[in-house]
Amino acid sequence: MDLSSIEIKEENGFKYLEEGEGDVLLLLHGLFGTLSNFNSIIRHFSSKYKVVVPLLPIFEMPIGDVSLEGLLTYVENFVEYKKFESVHVLGNSLGGHIALLFGLANPDLITTVTLTGSSGLFENSMGSTFPKRGDYEFIKKKTGETFFDPTVATKELVDEVFDIVNDRNKAIRVVYTAKSAIRHNLSDKLHQLKVPTLLIWGQQDNITPPFVGEKFAELIEKSELHFLNECGHAPMMEKPADFNSILQDFLDKN
Repeated sequence: MDLSSIEIKEENGFKYLEEGEGDVLLLLHGLFGTLSNFNSIIRHFSSKYKVVVPLLPIFEMPIGDVSLEGLLTYVENFVEYKKFESVHVLGNSLGGHIALLFGLANPDLITTVTLTGSSGLFENSMGSTFPKRGDYEFIKKKTGETFFDPTVATKELVDEVFDIVNDRNKAIRVVYTAKSAIRHNLSDKLHQLKVPTLLIWGQQDNITPPFVGEKFAELIEKSELHFLNECGHAPMMEKPADFNSILQDFLDKN
Protein backbone atom coordinates (compact mmCIF):
# COMPACT_ATOMS: atom_id res chain seq x y z
CA MET A 1 0.00 0.00 0.00
CA ASP A 2 1.27 3.44 -0.94
CA LEU A 3 0.40 5.54 2.09
CA SER A 4 1.16 8.77 0.25
CA SER A 5 -2.08 8.21 -1.66
CA ILE A 6 -4.21 8.12 1.51
CA GLU A 7 -6.18 11.32 1.88
CA ILE A 8 -6.07 13.29 5.12
CA LYS A 9 -9.71 14.14 5.70
CA GLU A 10 -10.84 17.46 7.13
CA GLU A 11 -14.34 17.51 8.61
CA ASN A 12 -16.02 19.48 11.36
CA GLY A 13 -12.70 20.86 12.63
CA PHE A 14 -11.01 17.44 12.68
CA LYS A 15 -8.10 16.26 10.55
CA TYR A 16 -7.63 12.53 10.36
CA LEU A 17 -6.60 9.56 8.29
CA GLU A 18 -8.97 6.63 7.85
CA GLU A 19 -8.24 3.42 5.97
CA GLY A 20 -9.97 0.04 5.83
CA GLU A 21 -13.22 -1.37 7.20
CA GLY A 22 -14.16 -3.32 10.29
CA ASP A 23 -13.67 -2.78 14.01
CA VAL A 24 -12.05 0.59 14.76
CA LEU A 25 -8.33 0.70 15.60
CA LEU A 26 -7.74 4.26 16.85
CA LEU A 27 -4.08 5.36 16.82
CA LEU A 28 -2.87 8.30 18.93
CA HIS A 29 0.54 9.83 18.18
CA GLY A 30 2.98 11.43 20.61
CA LEU A 31 4.11 14.99 21.26
CA PHE A 32 6.62 15.00 18.38
CA GLY A 33 4.73 12.30 16.50
CA THR A 34 3.28 12.36 13.01
CA LEU A 35 1.13 10.10 10.88
CA SER A 36 4.27 8.52 9.43
CA ASN A 37 5.01 7.00 12.87
CA PHE A 38 2.17 4.57 12.20
CA ASN A 39 2.90 3.62 8.58
CA SER A 40 3.59 -0.03 9.32
CA ILE A 41 0.48 -0.42 11.49
CA ILE A 42 -1.74 1.17 8.84
CA ARG A 43 -0.31 -1.08 6.12
CA HIS A 44 -0.68 -4.24 8.19
CA PHE A 45 -4.05 -3.72 9.84
CA SER A 46 -6.18 -1.78 7.34
CA SER A 47 -7.08 -5.04 5.55
CA LYS A 48 -8.97 -6.21 8.67
CA TYR A 49 -9.73 -3.05 10.64
CA LYS A 50 -10.87 0.50 10.16
CA VAL A 51 -7.60 2.19 11.11
CA VAL A 52 -8.17 5.80 12.16
CA VAL A 53 -5.47 8.34 13.08
CA PRO A 54 -6.66 11.76 14.27
CA LEU A 55 -4.07 14.54 14.06
CA LEU A 56 -3.90 15.83 17.62
CA PRO A 57 -4.12 19.65 17.44
CA ILE A 58 -1.23 20.33 19.81
CA PHE A 59 -0.08 23.28 17.68
CA GLU A 60 -3.50 24.54 16.57
CA MET A 61 -5.75 24.61 19.63
CA PRO A 62 -6.11 27.84 21.65
CA ILE A 63 -3.11 28.26 23.94
CA GLY A 64 -5.34 28.21 27.01
CA ASP A 65 -6.58 24.72 26.05
CA VAL A 66 -3.11 23.22 25.51
CA SER A 67 -3.10 20.38 28.04
CA LEU A 68 -3.89 16.71 28.32
CA GLU A 69 -7.45 17.68 29.28
CA GLY A 70 -7.77 19.65 26.04
CA LEU A 71 -6.41 16.78 23.95
CA LEU A 72 -8.66 14.26 25.73
CA THR A 73 -11.70 16.42 24.99
CA TYR A 74 -10.62 16.61 21.35
CA VAL A 75 -10.41 12.80 21.08
CA GLU A 76 -13.74 12.36 22.86
CA ASN A 77 -15.40 14.84 20.51
CA PHE A 78 -13.83 13.13 17.51
CA VAL A 79 -15.06 9.66 18.56
CA GLU A 80 -18.53 11.12 19.16
CA TYR A 81 -18.51 12.89 15.77
CA LYS A 82 -17.50 9.66 14.02
CA LYS A 83 -20.21 7.77 15.96
CA PHE A 84 -17.76 5.05 16.96
CA GLU A 85 -19.47 2.77 19.48
CA SER A 86 -16.35 0.80 20.39
CA VAL A 87 -12.65 1.22 19.65
CA HIS A 88 -9.36 -0.55 20.10
CA VAL A 89 -7.18 2.39 21.15
CA LEU A 90 -3.40 2.42 20.71
CA GLY A 91 -1.05 5.19 21.77
CA ASN A 92 2.67 5.86 21.63
CA SER A 93 4.37 8.14 24.18
CA LEU A 94 2.01 11.06 24.93
CA GLY A 95 -0.58 9.30 22.75
CA GLY A 96 -0.52 6.39 25.19
CA HIS A 97 -1.17 8.79 28.05
CA ILE A 98 -4.21 10.19 26.22
CA ALA A 99 -5.37 6.65 25.38
CA LEU A 100 -5.32 5.82 29.10
CA LEU A 101 -7.22 8.97 30.03
CA PHE A 102 -9.75 8.22 27.28
CA GLY A 103 -10.19 4.64 28.49
CA LEU A 104 -10.57 5.65 32.13
CA ALA A 105 -13.13 8.34 31.26
CA ASN A 106 -15.04 6.25 28.69
CA PRO A 107 -14.91 2.59 29.74
CA ASP A 108 -17.99 1.75 27.67
CA LEU A 109 -16.27 2.89 24.45
CA ILE A 110 -13.06 0.84 24.56
CA THR A 111 -12.51 -2.81 23.71
CA THR A 112 -8.74 -2.92 24.28
CA VAL A 113 -5.87 -0.56 25.05
CA THR A 114 -2.37 -0.86 23.58
CA LEU A 115 0.48 1.21 25.01
CA THR A 116 3.98 1.56 23.63
CA GLY A 117 6.50 3.85 25.31
CA SER A 118 3.61 5.54 27.09
CA SER A 119 3.89 8.45 29.45
CA GLY A 120 1.59 8.59 32.46
CA LEU A 121 3.90 7.19 35.13
CA PHE A 122 7.41 8.44 34.35
CA GLU A 123 9.20 9.91 31.36
CA ASN A 124 12.51 11.58 30.63
CA SER A 125 12.34 14.80 28.67
CA MET A 126 14.59 15.65 25.72
CA GLY A 127 17.10 16.85 28.27
CA SER A 128 17.43 19.03 31.33
CA THR A 129 16.89 22.12 29.19
CA PHE A 130 14.72 22.70 26.15
CA PRO A 131 16.63 21.91 22.93
CA LYS A 132 18.76 24.75 21.66
CA ARG A 133 17.00 26.66 18.95
CA GLY A 134 18.88 26.72 15.70
CA ASP A 135 21.26 23.90 16.62
CA TYR A 136 20.38 21.29 13.98
CA GLU A 137 23.07 18.80 14.99
CA PHE A 138 21.85 18.87 18.60
CA ILE A 139 18.28 18.20 17.46
CA LYS A 140 19.50 15.43 15.17
CA LYS A 141 21.39 13.79 18.05
CA LYS A 142 18.47 14.07 20.47
CA THR A 143 15.97 12.77 17.93
CA GLY A 144 18.29 9.86 17.16
CA GLU A 145 18.39 8.99 20.86
CA THR A 146 14.69 8.21 20.67
CA PHE A 147 15.70 5.00 18.90
CA PHE A 148 18.17 2.20 19.57
CA ASP A 149 19.34 2.65 15.97
CA PRO A 150 19.77 6.42 15.42
CA THR A 151 19.46 5.98 11.62
CA VAL A 152 15.73 5.35 12.11
CA ALA A 153 15.54 9.11 12.68
CA THR A 154 15.29 10.10 9.01
CA LYS A 155 16.13 13.59 7.79
CA GLU A 156 12.40 14.17 7.36
CA LEU A 157 11.77 13.30 11.01
CA VAL A 158 14.67 15.44 12.26
CA ASP A 159 13.46 18.33 10.10
CA GLU A 160 9.98 18.07 11.67
CA VAL A 161 11.39 18.21 15.21
CA PHE A 162 13.75 21.04 14.24
CA ASP A 163 10.81 23.01 12.87
CA ILE A 164 8.86 22.55 16.11
CA VAL A 165 11.61 23.68 18.48
CA ASN A 166 12.49 26.67 16.28
CA ASP A 167 8.90 27.93 16.11
CA ARG A 168 8.34 29.85 19.35
CA ASN A 169 4.58 29.24 19.28
CA LYS A 170 5.06 25.48 18.83
CA ALA A 171 7.88 25.29 21.37
CA ILE A 172 5.74 26.90 24.08
CA ARG A 173 2.96 24.40 23.35
CA VAL A 174 5.41 21.50 23.68
CA VAL A 175 6.46 22.79 27.12
CA TYR A 176 2.84 23.30 28.24
CA THR A 177 1.82 19.83 27.07
CA ALA A 178 4.86 18.14 28.63
CA LYS A 179 4.20 19.85 31.98
CA SER A 180 0.55 18.83 31.82
CA ALA A 181 1.65 15.21 31.24
CA ILE A 182 3.89 15.26 34.31
CA ARG A 183 1.00 16.64 36.40
CA HIS A 184 -1.27 13.82 35.22
CA ASN A 185 0.46 10.88 36.89
CA LEU A 186 -1.94 7.93 36.67
CA SER A 187 -0.42 5.55 39.22
CA ASP A 188 -3.42 5.83 41.54
CA LYS A 189 -6.01 5.37 38.75
CA LEU A 190 -4.74 2.51 36.60
CA HIS A 191 -6.46 -0.13 38.74
CA GLN A 192 -9.73 1.24 37.33
CA LEU A 193 -8.81 0.12 33.79
CA LYS A 194 -10.57 -3.20 33.29
CA VAL A 195 -10.16 -3.96 29.56
CA PRO A 196 -7.40 -6.17 28.07
CA THR A 197 -4.27 -4.04 27.80
CA LEU A 198 -1.19 -4.74 25.68
CA LEU A 199 2.17 -3.21 26.61
CA ILE A 200 4.93 -3.27 23.96
CA TRP A 201 8.18 -1.75 25.19
CA GLY A 202 11.63 -1.17 23.74
CA GLN A 203 14.31 -2.78 25.90
CA GLN A 204 16.53 0.26 25.22
CA ASP A 205 13.85 2.94 25.63
CA ASN A 206 15.62 5.94 27.19
CA ILE A 207 12.50 8.11 27.54
CA THR A 208 10.13 5.66 29.25
CA PRO A 209 12.63 3.00 30.39
CA PRO A 210 11.74 -0.71 30.77
CA PHE A 211 10.83 -0.31 34.45
CA VAL A 212 7.97 1.95 33.33
CA GLY A 213 6.47 -0.85 31.23
CA GLU A 214 6.87 -3.20 34.20
CA LYS A 215 5.08 -0.73 36.48
CA PHE A 216 2.19 -0.38 34.00
CA ALA A 217 1.92 -4.19 33.93
CA GLU A 218 1.84 -4.27 37.73
CA LEU A 219 -0.88 -1.61 38.00
CA ILE A 220 -3.18 -2.67 35.12
CA GLU A 221 -5.10 -5.82 35.98
CA LYS A 222 -5.63 -7.39 32.54
CA SER A 223 -2.28 -6.51 31.01
CA GLU A 224 0.43 -8.37 29.14
CA LEU A 225 3.93 -6.96 28.64
CA HIS A 226 6.27 -7.66 25.72
CA PHE A 227 9.82 -6.31 25.43
CA LEU A 228 11.58 -5.87 22.09
CA ASN A 229 15.37 -5.94 22.17
CA GLU A 230 17.54 -3.45 20.28
CA CYS A 231 14.56 -1.11 20.32
CA GLY A 232 13.93 2.36 21.73
CA HIS A 233 10.92 4.57 22.38
CA ALA A 234 8.92 3.88 19.20
CA PRO A 235 8.76 0.08 18.68
CA MET A 236 6.17 0.35 15.90
CA MET A 237 8.77 2.27 13.86
CA GLU A 238 11.95 0.46 14.87
CA LYS A 239 10.67 -3.15 15.03
CA PRO A 240 7.53 -3.01 12.86
CA ALA A 241 7.28 -6.73 12.01
CA ASP A 242 7.66 -7.85 15.64
CA PHE A 243 5.33 -5.12 16.84
CA ASN A 244 2.59 -5.98 14.34
CA SER A 245 2.86 -9.70 15.10
CA ILE A 246 2.39 -9.13 18.84
CA LEU A 247 -0.47 -6.69 18.25
CA GLN A 248 -2.15 -9.06 15.77
CA ASP A 249 -2.08 -11.94 18.27
CA PHE A 250 -3.48 -9.69 20.99
CA LEU A 251 -6.33 -8.33 18.86
CA ASP A 252 -7.19 -11.81 17.54
CA LYS A 253 -7.90 -13.05 21.07
CA ASN A 254 -9.71 -9.91 22.22
